[in-house]
Amino acid sequence: MIDAHRAYIYKTTEHARLFLYLYLPSDWKKSDRRAGIVFFFGGGWRQGTANHFRRQAQYLAERGMVTACTDYRVRSRQNVLPDACVEDAKSAVRWMRAHADELGLDPERLVASGGSAGGHLAACTATIEGFEAEGEDETVSSVPNALALFNPALDLSRDLPGIVERFGSMELARALSPNLYIEEGLPPAVVFHGADDAVVPVAQSESFVALMEEAGNRAELHIASGEGHGFFNRSPWFERTLYRLDQFLASFGYLKGEPTIPVLAEGEW
Repeated sequence: MIDAHRAYIYKTTEHARLFLYLYLPSDWKKSDRRAGIVFFFGGGWRQGTANHFRRQAQYLAERGMVTACTDYRVRSRQNVLPDACVEDAKSAVRWMRAHADELGLDPERLVASGGSAGGHLAACTATIEGFEAEGEDETVSSVPNALALFNPALDLSRDLPGIVERFGSMELARALSPNLYIEEGLPPAVVFHGADDAVVPVAQSESFVALMEEAGNRAELHIASGEGHGFFNRSPWFERTLYRLDQFLASFGYLKGEPTIPVLAEGEW
């Protein structure tokens, strides 16, 4: 059971109805035009639940954003490959933008976020063309206005352990590798990664940020020394990453004021 303020079906597929779980600020009104963020859970494109980023979504709603945790199809439940996951992520971004008036959302201030495979999906919405759901209104963009990525998988072009099995082919893995499609004009991004991540090497995020900056895009990387995969899910890194995300969003007006989450002093990174 997802403890959210509202639940919407954002997409109906041959496999399942897909839900988006919304968290709203206490003073929210339908007439608002607030910044929004949509989170995609991790789980290797195979598993996971929309509860994954619930605490981040709740905090950012308290700070004034319209926030959402989103379900999408995965291998264990719907027997799909990652291209279906990417399609669903694009559908979720498009659905939020198309329903901005109903959600009290500014359609031009929408962030895509996620961890691990979910970070990959968020990055794909900004970098990968195609993989759009048939029948959707493509005049409504599925590209977010900013990215917040937590130990994301960004380069599947090498034959890493299990990649061919998970993607079905190296051709699809390359087609869905954000680092191969960095160009000028992409949304600003903040990336969090553990230095000792044994699942997704930190070098992938380092390359992503370097390529983004080389193309003239804004990108920043925060590396957690001595930490592995999923470090942001537990204290003190849950608080530290959320504090830095708050600062990133406030830097271009998506949030106002200072972060309200308690965090250890600067210099802990």
